[in-house]
Amino acid sequence: MSDLQISLVIIGAVIIVGVVIFNRIQLARYHRKVQNVFRHEHDDVLLNDERKPVFGGGRIEPQFGDEAPSIPDAAVGSANTPVDRQIADDQPAKEPGVQRKTAGIDSMINYIADIRANSPIPHEKLIDLLQQKFDYGKPVRWFGLQEGQSWEEISLDTLSPRNTYIQLKGCLQLADRSGPVTEINLSRFRDMAEDFSAQVQAEVECPDISEAHARAIDLDKFCADVDVIMGINIISKDGGAFVGTKIRALAEASGFRLESDGVFKYRDSETNEVMFSLGNFESAPFLPANMRTLTTHGITFLLDVPRVANGERVFDQMAHIARLFSSTLNGILVDDNRVPLSENGVKRSRQRLADIQSNMAVRNIAAGSETALNLFD
Repeated sequence: MSDLQISLVIIGAVIIVGVVIFNRIQLARYHRKVQNVFRHEHDDVLLNDERKPVFGGGRIEPQFGDEAPSIPDAAVGSANTPVDRQIADDQPAKEPGVQRKTAGIDSMINYIADIRANSPIPHEKLIDLLQQKFDYGKPVRWFGLQEGQSWEEISLDTLSPRNTYIQLKGCLQLADRSGPVTEINLSRFRDMAEDFSAQVQAEVECPDISEAHARAIDLDKFCADVDVIMGINIISKDGGAFVGTKIRALAEASGFRLESDGVFKYRDSETNEVMFSLGNFESAPFLPANMRTLTTHGITFLLDVPRVANGERVFDQMAHIARLFSSTLNGILVDDNRVPLSENGVKRSRQRLADIQSNMAVRNIAAGSETALNLFD
């Protein structure tokens, strides 16, 4: 090998090493920049309007045009009705494996059958009872009370022959994202509770079915009014495509993690609840196996409004991250119709989110609370 060839090989190696080092420095710098975004509050002159609660009368769909969305005026119904809640002060411990949950018995969103026995309920009967959990079209949760102790949630995973429950509460959820519970399923749940109580020689108290069904319909209407997902899309300015490797690098540097459903998710470090997500604007999911070869003409940030506490702050974080992505990828923020999204449009979307979460607070269903997470699961 001649001296010229050796020199060219050395120069090529130096260039490759230099490019690798430069890319790592840039990635680390971007990662630090994003971390600083989440560590401090950021004032934005476009995002400082006062919140004004509204009361929605129909299902709200996300929009990002320059016109402010119209929201019909309607009463919330029984928003200020006193609610009989029994919620323990202690929170469940965050430990791996099976955990016993502290009771949060919420009569606002549940039909509750109250079963009282004079002696401990047989273990075998409890097993039979818990095995019927998925027969009523909506989530069912059971809570037990042992003598001298506090209420706790019970399930087949946590039940032990050593548990001696003298009182049970069966909670059939009145509504979820698929609609209200049917009157037939309410009746079936009541009949099951009464039959079980007769078998264990216990007393049972069940609410009126017609009244409970009316509550379910009202609750479903409220849920439809506030069930909104806010989105921010980014497409290429020049009509080109974004490459999967760069999207993944930016996402992971920002704190997202790619999950099995093909979406990057940013989770709260304490609760592990999803704050917002990043998905493909096109139909193909983001999967580890295809990120190296994937290209797309757009990406989408999404925030599930009723499931996120402190929604305005989280929206600010999502919008700031979206702007960083847009700048790095040479993209442009657009609405679902690929119309450029102005700062005023972002501002109005944030205000709508504030209005929706204020509406939820009036109904005593705080966004991101356990009640909201159960309703909008």
